[in-house]
Formats: sequence, C-alpha cells, structure tokens
Amino acid sequence: MALLHRPQSTAVRHVSRETSTPWPGLAMAAGGALVAWCVHRLVPAVPMLTASVVLGIAVAHIPGPRTFVRGAARAGLSLAGRRLMRIGIVLLGLGLGLDQVLRLGWATVAMVVGVVAATFFGTLWLGRRLGLPGDQPLLIATGYSICGASAIGAVSEVSGSDEEDVAASVALVTLCGTLAIAVLPLLQDPLALSDPAFGRWVGAGVHDVGQVVATAQTAGPDALGEAVLVKLMRVALLAPLVAAVGFSVRARRRGVRTPSGRRPAPVPLFVAGFLAAAALRATGVLPDVALEWAHITQEALLAAALFGLGSAVHLPTLARTGGRAAALGLGAWVVVAGVSYAGVMLTV
Repeated sequence: MALLHRPQSTAVRHVSRETSTPWPGLAMAAGGALVAWCVHRLVPAVPMLTASVVLGIAVAHIPGPRTFVRGAARAGLSLAGRRLMRIGIVLLGLGLGLDQVLRLGWATVAMVVGVVAATFFGTLWLGRRLGLPGDQPLLIATGYSICGASAIGAVSEVSGSDEEDVAASVALVTLCGTLAIAVLPLLQDPLALSDPAFGRWVGAGVHDVGQVVATAQTAGPDALGEAVLVKLMRVALLAPLVAAVGFSVRARRRGVRTPSGRRPAPVPLFVAGFLAAAALRATGVLPDVALEWAHITQEALLAAALFGLGSAVHLPTLARTGGRAAALGLGAWVVVAGVSYAGVMLTV
C-alpha cells in the first residue's frame, strides 16, 4: 500500500498542475519577490535572490500558507520556477560586458576557465561518490562553478531535472554562497591579498552575482570592480556549459521524444537568447537607462522564480540527504576557494 501511495499522489499533483489556473501561484511568487526586495533594502548584506529562496522555503512549511502552496498555488509557482527563470536568464546576458571582460587579459580568461572546469568536474565527481540522489550532483556542480541559482535553473531546463532536486540544490548553493559573505573578508589579510587580488578571488570563487558584490565591497571599490568583471567572465561560460549538458542529454535520449511529442532542442531557445542579449549589450546601442531597467526586471523575474523553486523544497526529504549534501557543499567550497586562490596568485 505504501508503495502505491507515492505514484498516485505524484499523478494527482501532475493533473492538478496541468488543469488549475497559474494566476494564484504567480501572484504569490510576485509577492514573495516584493518581500525579498524589502528584506534586501532593510538588510543590504542579504541578497534579494537569497531572501527569495528562503522565503519560498518558509511559506512551504508554515501550517497556514503551505496548504495554499501545495494546492491552488502549485501550478503558478512551478510555472514561475520554469518560465520566469528562462526570461531572467536571457536578460542576464544584457549585464554581460564582453568588452570589459576581455580587457582583463587572456591569462585571467584562462584562469577563470580553469577554475570553472575544476570546480564543475570536481564537485560532480564528489557528489556522485557521496551518492546524492537524482541530478543533485550535476546541479550543485553547476551552481558552484558558474553563477549559483541562475545557473542551476538554466541547466535544469535542459536536463529535465526533478523539481525537488532543483530546489534542494538551490538551497545548498545559496546557503554556502551566503556564508562566503561573512567568511571570505576575514581571510583577506591572512592570505596577504591586495584589494584588487581579493576582488578577483571573490569573483572567481563566490557563486551568485549578488553575493559577489556583497563580499567584494567590503574591500573597497577596486576590489568590487575586479570582482564583478571576473564574475561576468564566469557568467559568460553559462551558455557553453548549458549547451554541453543539452548535447549530453540529447545523446542519452536519442530517439526519445518529450511529452509534447518533440525531440529536445540541441541548444535551448533561452540560451540563444542569453547570447543574443550579450551580443546586443556589446554593440553599445542600448542606453544606460535601458540596461538599468533590464537589470531591475531580471532581478525581479529571478526572485519570483527562486521563490517558486524554494516553495518546492520539502525539508524532511532534504534532511535525509542533509549530511551528504553538507559534505558536498563543504568539499566544493574548499575546491573552488583553493583553485581560484591559486589562479589569482598565478595571474596577478
């Protein structure tokens, strides 16, 4: 009887998501993003995207709201986690100043590529060795190596990852990235890092863009400028990584069609949109006010999407792999911090 219960509930949830209206959930995601913005304004050290996922997790476990989250709002929250994430990732490309990135020099480009590759494959290997379920090793490796929750959302779109795997991975990467805000500034003097070198280390080793800004600004404007440029270089690797995962998934599922009857696209549309947005930014035709509004919109969309993903986290399920997930988070943190520090020391 117990074995039959879970598939049945999964089917019921699936039907509910397909047939119910998305508007209550979308409205809830928008409200969650607004509250996250208020939290960030009140406590600037807490990035808006971090607050969003934490709020999503919270409402999914508070006795009153959780009934609404698991029922009438589920369809819209799931839609926010998928569709709004894609649009936000496209707009992320408008913040990618390719000309500025290339000014850092090819040695720094090589360093960033090396850090991303070592972090991605090292975390993926460790996650599989620890026996984390589903796509969690892949998603956590992506989040650590590229740009946190945004990268996890992008890769999950092409890998077809389970919503719970996505939410658990976002929660872990967000937690570890948030800890970096408090820990890394304490290490600048012991590691004998100048302000620009500290900025590069933060840009190469911290996950989310907001967390990079929050960490690097503690060392002043020189550190912040270097950190943002190096971070943008890592973001530039999002498209090739997502494309590579897409080709891998396509190869494994050769001849297999999606539920809609179509074969998966080799390069998802939102990845092409990300690259197109980056190319448009590089032309310089967009005025600063347009880029500013695009950034505000991107933050709002990603915040709503992460609220939706956070609402899918089931803490009792997460706790069953908590020890292994924590071990992976710590191990990956050591890898990315150590490799990025070595890379910065070789290129300064």
